[in-house]
Amino acid sequence: MWLFASNMTYAQKLEKAKKKVDSLFQKQLEQKNVHNAFLTVYSDKLGIDWNYAKGSFKDGTPVTDKTPFHSTSVAKTFTATLIMLLQEEGKLDVDDPLAEYLPSKIIDGLHIFEGVNYSKEILIKQLLQHTSGLPDFFEDAPKEGPTFMELLFTDSDKMWQPLETIDFAKSKLTPHFAPGKGYRYSDTEYVLLGLLIEELTGKPYHEVLAEKIFDPLKMEDSYMHLRSKPSDSGTRQLAEIYVDDTDISTFKSLSADWAGGGLATTSKDLLKFHKALNEDKLLSKKSLRQMQQWTKESFGLEYGFGLRKFQLKKLNPLLGNLTLIGHSGTSGAFMYYCPEIDVYLTGTFNQTAYQRKHVVFMVQVLAQLKNLSKAKRKNDGER
Repeated sequence: MWLFASNMTYAQKLEKAKKKVDSLFQKQLEQKNVHNAFLTVYSDKLGIDWNYAKGSFKDGTPVTDKTPFHSTSVAKTFTATLIMLLQEEGKLDVDDPLAEYLPSKIIDGLHIFEGVNYSKEILIKQLLQHTSGLPDFFEDAPKEGPTFMELLFTDSDKMWQPLETIDFAKSKLTPHFAPGKGYRYSDTEYVLLGLLIEELTGKPYHEVLAEKIFDPLKMEDSYMHLRSKPSDSGTRQLAEIYVDDTDISTFKSLSADWAGGGLATTSKDLLKFHKALNEDKLLSKKSLRQMQQWTKESFGLEYGFGLRKFQLKKLNPLLGNLTLIGHSGTSGAFMYYCPEIDVYLTGTFNQTAYQRKHVVFMVQVLAQLKNLSKAKRKNDGER
């Protein structure tokens, strides 16, 4: 058996790896409350371009690779990219205080911690890296009254405006630390960045997103959910997204996250974006390096400017020095690149129970592709 395996051609090993990934993906569809799932695995180096779209809508209509899905916090990488583009255009510097650009009605009372008003001291780069200390309107418990998550369910028809979420954070939540004195993930910060983009461009956030990213990259199936439409008129309805067994895809209240998580897209479009970002087709090498100045988020995990970095050996020692750089979201959406073996992984499971499970899935896929990478090097005569 060992001799047979060692004598397999690269093409045979590639086919074997694909069958393993097929099986891993299918297994996720068999889990409770996973009704649809999407995956793109791509590697120039390994000769891989695998695309999966499985499951169906509640009426039985099958999803396709043109079915857009809610990307949740993967959108933060897009917002961070727009900020870096504006810096390249000379319209801002990420080391500047936010208060230099946004009106006082937004800044006043934004960050009061232990009796000290830090509202005018918040830097743009601190918003990008979740080091401002601002509370998270989505996750933090208010001083009184319902949580924001409870409001999303009890008033699902409400169309939230960005300033309303900022007012919620100001009036009902408490900052966690002074700016620059720690790390804490916060959606509030990315709503502020969206407002900054609008202030500096004089255009709605979704128009800037289309003008600077979607249109140049021909991301025809991508748009801002509830605020714009894709350029491809043939795009189907948004894939259903679940919180356990509840479909929330029709909730207008999902409008709340906006620049921090309102992007609807496909796994193929996410691949277009991430490849362009890594290949300096959107930003300069200098800007991308700046986005990848890391601060510790948690065990094995670091955060840059709208980018996460997994040190996979801390999650699975067998993966050695492999890393994943990109972003993911609460719905089990993901967009990552493994530079060591040149592999992109994009997709979603459209189920909040996969907020962490999608990481396990990616690790399992990479375990297969790491072995394939070794075989490719041997096949190409590398040492």
